[in-house]
Amino acid sequence: MSRDYQNLDIVIVGIPYDGALTNRAGARHGTREVRNALSMMRTTHHVTKVNPYENARIADVGDIDFNSVFDIEKTHAEISSFIKQMTDANVMPLSVGGDHSISLPILRSVAKNGPVALIHIDAHTDIWDQFQGSKFNHGSPFRRATEEGLIDPTKTIQIGIRGAQNLPEGWEYSENHGMRVMFIEEVQNVGIEAVVQEARLFVGDMPVYLTFDIDSLDPVYAPGTGTPEIGGLTTPEALALIRGLRGLNYVEQAWLKYLRPSIWVV
Repeated sequence: MSRDYQNLDIVIVGIPYDGALTNRAGARHGTREVRNALSMMRTTHHVTKVNPYENARIADVGDIDFNSVFDIEKTHAEISSFIKQMTDANVMPLSVGGDHSISLPILRSVAKNGPVALIHIDAHTDIWDQFQGSKFNHGSPFRRATEEGLIDPTKTIQIGIRGAQNLPEGWEYSENHGMRVMFIEEVQNVGIEAVVQEARLFVGDMPVYLTFDIDSLDPVYAPGTGTPEIGGLTTPEALALIRGLRGLNYVEQAWLKYLRPSIWVV
């Protein structure tokens, strides 16, 4: 545990907020359960053979202290302010949420030098305009990010998209703005290696933000997610996908959403 940003390179940030959900709540508890699971954390994995603690100064900076959780926009401002402390110190935050609306305030802090590329692994495009009168729900962060110039839609790739919608708006907006939408059927047809190659070519060396929504996994692996969609990624596919994206020019390493405490996956 540390908040000495001047002496850190990478930090884990807990964002226990799920006040912008449209279905099942619970993501606020994910940060706690990720840390519980990390009691089994060791330094080196058999795939990477890398001990990150020998290469970087890493710490957990704890959870954001919220004061306005019943106001989405004020909460988002608190998230942006907290993340900005790290980006101002050139520290890379790895954010653990939280519902997907938190990607918008994070992007407001990490895209400080202009729009960034986006690798978005999810069951949904999260590109809707509004829900129940709110433009800041968990289904709209990347539409707002496009409007605010935080992401470059022509350098945005959305991987694993699937499921039924009442309107095609969520898919059409992405495609009409130049985003690359890889539906799950294409992912499964071409294989993870081909997906990785396309994602790497698509974003190139541009600064990139990576976001991983737990509902990208099939609900057999993560049944507690707030918006489950059958037919998703397997856990080995997800691991291969994330590992295949090593070495890109990340501005913010990853965003992981966990909902029900006992069924998170890493």
